[in-house]
Amino acid sequence: MIQVEHLTKRYGSHLAVDDISFEVEEGIVYGLLGPNGAGKSTTMNILTGYLSASSGTVSIDGHDILEEAGAAKACVGYLPEQPPLYVDMTPREYLLFVAELKKVKRAERIEQVEQAMERTGLIEMENRLIKNLSKGYRQRVGLAAALLGNPKVIILDEPTVGLDPAQVIEIRSLIKELGKDHTVILSSHILSEVSTLCDKVLIIAKGKLVAQGTPEELAQRLTAGSALNITALGEADAVMNALLTVPGVSEVQITGQQNGETSVTVQVPQGEDLRAAVSAALAAAGCPVLGLTTASMSLEDVFLQLTAQAGDEEAQEILEEQEEDALCPEDLEFVQDAVEGTVQPDGEIGQEDDASAQAEQEEADEK
Repeated sequence: MIQVEHLTKRYGSHLAVDDISFEVEEGIVYGLLGPNGAGKSTTMNILTGYLSASSGTVSIDGHDILEEAGAAKACVGYLPEQPPLYVDMTPREYLLFVAELKKVKRAERIEQVEQAMERTGLIEMENRLIKNLSKGYRQRVGLAAALLGNPKVIILDEPTVGLDPAQVIEIRSLIKELGKDHTVILSSHILSEVSTLCDKVLIIAKGKLVAQGTPEELAQRLTAGSALNITALGEADAVMNALLTVPGVSEVQITGQQNGETSVTVQVPQGEDLRAAVSAALAAAGCPVLGLTTASMSLEDVFLQLTAQAGDEEAQEILEEQEEDALCPEDLEFVQDAVEGTVQPDGEIGQEDDASAQAEQEEADEK
């Protein structure tokens, strides 16, 4: 549905988007995740045609965003973080106006506006001025506008920012419904929101695409193994010795001891299920299992680790650039000689010329 290749955006010397490439499949809800200032909104503005890229290409349903801008934009419905609403209009008036701007056929405008208001729950508010609506309902108006023209792709930039908990639940419910009929790209820095709503995740940090895939795939990529959290009845030494006899157990870490119970975390190879073997070993050692759960890497863990890695890589690049820009040993020797007076910037005048100049000055003083 969407192909992005080597997308780059510069603002002067600032690199907002740094050579990112990805593909968006049809009928899937994508989460564009990243910290503030990561480049999410810039990427979305380029995808929707609001900004031009410094380099790279974007194709939407086979239409290049630059060469076939009209056809590409017709495939996209966009809800920016701050919907551009005319607050002195009613929702119905505003949506009819947007339908005309989107070149929806005159005979279809009223029907499409009715459908958009119904899908977004605006029917009861259709004749109230937008300036008198709550922020949640204003977001609904912006979302209804994005639906006009029946676009194949819906792009939502921070759709729940500034909403109260009840409004957040309502907007998330709407987004889930949209995911049934549209390809959705959702930008957010709220991890729970992305985890709840999205099938796949694109993580951007420092303008770079650092990872993409399902949350489960990302977690598996970052962990060489998995872990079991176990609580057993018995002393720590007995529990640990029993667990270390199980083939595949690579590490046992004691996490707590209380009232004769020992809690441990056991590292096991990725993809292997050792729960039965672990339980049997502890039972044989006289340490009955009181609790056993599989530890999984959350989207928050994945996000923090990947963005931290991106920061480390950027710091390393800066250090390398500084090293390249640093003076070589010959340059340092030249500067030191210049400071000591044995050589001047032109490389020829030294202390002898300084002495000659001083003699001339003394002769002039005597006269």
